[in-house]
Amino acid sequence: MGFHPQFPTDPYQIIHPDVRWYPGEELLGRIGLANLLPPLVHRIREGVWKWRDSGYAGASATTKALLRHWFETEHLLPQTDETVGKFRYYFSQREAVESAIWLYEIEEARDPYGLIKYDTAGQVTKSMFREDWTRYVMKLATGAGKTKVMSLLIAWSYFHKIYEEDSELSKNFLLIAPNIIVLDRLATDFDGLKIFFADPVLPDNGYEGRNWRDDFQITLHKQDHVSNVSPTGNIFLTNIHRVYEKEEAPKTFEEAKDKLDFFAGPRPTGKTTDSKVDLGDIIRNVSELVVINDEAHHVHEEDLAWFKSIGDISNRLKLKGGKLSAQFDLTATPKHTNGAIFVQTVSDYPLVEAVRQGVVKTPVLPDPASRAKLQERKSAKFSERYRDYLQLGYLEWEKVYDELEPAGKKSILFVMTDDTKNCDEVADYLVKTFPKLEDGVLVIHTKNNGEISESSTGKNKDELDRLRKLSREIDSWDNPYKAIVSVMVLREGWDVQNVVSIVGLRPFKAASKILPEQTIGRGLRRMFRGQDIQEKVSVIGTDAFIDFVESIKDEGVELEYAAMSDRTKPQSPTVIEVDSENRKKDIEALDIEIPVLAPRIYREYKNLAEINVSELPAPKLKLIPFTPEQQREIIFLEIDTGAESHKTLMDGDFVPNHQNMITFFARSLMRELHLVGGFDGLFGMMKDYIQNRLFEIPVDLDDLNVLRNMSEIEPVRTIQETFRKAINDLTIQDTGTTKIQEYIKVSKTRPYLSDKKEYFRPDKSIFNKVVGDSQLELDFAVFLDKCPDIVSYFKNSNATHFKIEYNKAGGGIADYYPDFVVNQDGNNFWIIETKGREDLDDPQKWERLKQWCEDATSLEPKKRYRALFVRQDEWEKYHPATFNELVKAVG
Repeated sequence: MGFHPQFPTDPYQIIHPDVRWYPGEELLGRIGLANLLPPLVHRIREGVWKWRDSGYAGASATTKALLRHWFETEHLLPQTDETVGKFRYYFSQREAVESAIWLYEIEEARDPYGLIKYDTAGQVTKSMFREDWTRYVMKLATGAGKTKVMSLLIAWSYFHKIYEEDSELSKNFLLIAPNIIVLDRLATDFDGLKIFFADPVLPDNGYEGRNWRDDFQITLHKQDHVSNVSPTGNIFLTNIHRVYEKEEAPKTFEEAKDKLDFFAGPRPTGKTTDSKVDLGDIIRNVSELVVINDEAHHVHEEDLAWFKSIGDISNRLKLKGGKLSAQFDLTATPKHTNGAIFVQTVSDYPLVEAVRQGVVKTPVLPDPASRAKLQERKSAKFSERYRDYLQLGYLEWEKVYDELEPAGKKSILFVMTDDTKNCDEVADYLVKTFPKLEDGVLVIHTKNNGEISESSTGKNKDELDRLRKLSREIDSWDNPYKAIVSVMVLREGWDVQNVVSIVGLRPFKAASKILPEQTIGRGLRRMFRGQDIQEKVSVIGTDAFIDFVESIKDEGVELEYAAMSDRTKPQSPTVIEVDSENRKKDIEALDIEIPVLAPRIYREYKNLAEINVSELPAPKLKLIPFTPEQQREIIFLEIDTGAESHKTLMDGDFVPNHQNMITFFARSLMRELHLVGGFDGLFGMMKDYIQNRLFEIPVDLDDLNVLRNMSEIEPVRTIQETFRKAINDLTIQDTGTTKIQEYIKVSKTRPYLSDKKEYFRPDKSIFNKVVGDSQLELDFAVFLDKCPDIVSYFKNSNATHFKIEYNKAGGGIADYYPDFVVNQDGNNFWIIETKGREDLDDPQKWERLKQWCEDATSLEPKKRYRALFVRQDEWEKYHPATFNELVKAVG
């Protein structure tokens, strides 16, 4: 069991099917293939890989345009701090969308027989599919962004229907939630169609010759709030219970057959007493429809009403001469109660991969020594019996709460008990024992099975709705609660992000029909999305609870174990902030002001047609003869080392073409160099170059042997390096002059995060902590802090915004952040770069840094800026005691 060496930790990187997580023979033998791997997914991944690599060959113009816009275009979006950031979809989201589209449009695998051919185990039969319409299940780990996948599938279906003749898709969508809390979460994204415009779902008007935004005419109808329903162009966002076939509505809560727990809200079996319209009738009368199920693990053989309702909608459409276009189900746990994964699963991003890639928090359990200190005491009082567990859970929460509060994040503690009586008692214990939780504990009364218990709450509907809202918005500082105590598990839909400590005081068994991933799932959602830092959630509990949580390792999930006590560091990122609360520091004296200089080096976007292909270097590479079998191979090489990464054998009916190959080269280079136009010209130049100058003789680009040669590392490197240099030589300019645009005052730096655990608390830095990207940086910071001949210093980072542009060794413009800035005496300032192992760009950085210091000094004559380069071997050789000794030794 384990990960392939080439499995990427970058969640945006395309993952080859052959390097995906595989459980290993031990797990397969113990748990079983059907419970670990969806039977259709591997072959679908292989097919989608080849299709993607071909440039989406065979797809409609609409599909190609959308996929290239979503996944191959750089998206710049405004951030909350008034800056502009880059947006990318996770590869797991991309793969889910591509898999559904490939199966539907390219393979036309729209029924059980069409899907069975992808079975790798040979065990899938028609009887395993109860539906006779198109149904695809997409498995994405908790926190991987299912809602974004929904928005992309809706846009694809909508535009395909209006732009492609004879499209069998739809402009009507039934978006189903299993309960009220999930419905409210979806409404947050879909109200006002926000997700389509906040994310780059809709291309700009004019893209590929279409008016996408003008043509996206769609209306959202949420639950009973149905406005005028057009024949097409509707999203019906509702609970499944609103579309059940009609039954007589219960007159009282006690008469209801099915009572969902507090978080889910009421689950009527027919039209509810407060329903204003019969949404079921409306949906059954539309002429076309795509169904999208969120948290679709509810759609199994035990929930016949859910399945029958969709089947009834399908039959109604057939009676009108139509059909249900497709059903897309999304869930982290598409499993039957016996543990088997739904056979309709067509894409899989398991939790084990999400944890490895940092898409979700890493669960951390007490190490054996810490766990051994936890004892169940002999007491009739529940809170006293489990006092050790509550104490440790609180300590882990408090440390993270204190650490992250300066970063603007409120941390949440969650405690699970075994019944409502003990739930009250634990809440009372927390409030009375820990002052930080006074008036900050939200109690949720449920039965053992998670169903609401009115006899326990004694609350009316309005009060329940209010508490449900408070629980949903507990992340906010406007919400007074910092902890939740309940009988229930963290059910789907309760998608708060700030749970940092879970205390489990109740056992779970297989009969509970609850999976370990669902138990800790809501605690896995990240607090700091989009930031490259590791987040963790502490999981503490009784032996029975921990044993249950540890069973998640049966699916490959890597749990961490750490010492936990009042002396250990918090399981959270480290917050670096200006140390303004430290009375021993004179913040004004320690402050440093750095000038921001206008860039000397910039890219002037000229017409790429000025590049003369006949003047480019002609390496005249030898054309390697490959056998017919070898010509069907696609070899994937490590671009840096040239070592073979993996190999794919093309199907006999798959014929590559030079257009797709050259498109790949051109678009990759344009993304790397941030070119916004000129694709057609670059394509033509690359084609000319490969055809006439790359090899020792002119070649036919449709020759399979030539295309196979283009999988070799030397031709790939030559094309990339030749055109990168030609474009950079044409477009990169140095103005030779600069000016001061503004100043950076370090004291204005906002609190920022680091996932480095090693730090020290400085005296001569304005910040509360100093972390290093290496031990050398940390040691050097300690040295600076002890230097008697400097006033102050700071460790530079992205958060301080002091960066210098430079021309990279391989061409291109990049920014780099010098390691340290030192104020020696108020007039002399040093910009310092420390270096262990040097890389190719270091000489360019060093020359640019010296030039920056000269420019800054000439523009600020009362101050002098100097550069200092400290190599690790010199640092270890001289051991200076003062800053002046350092300068004499290495300057």
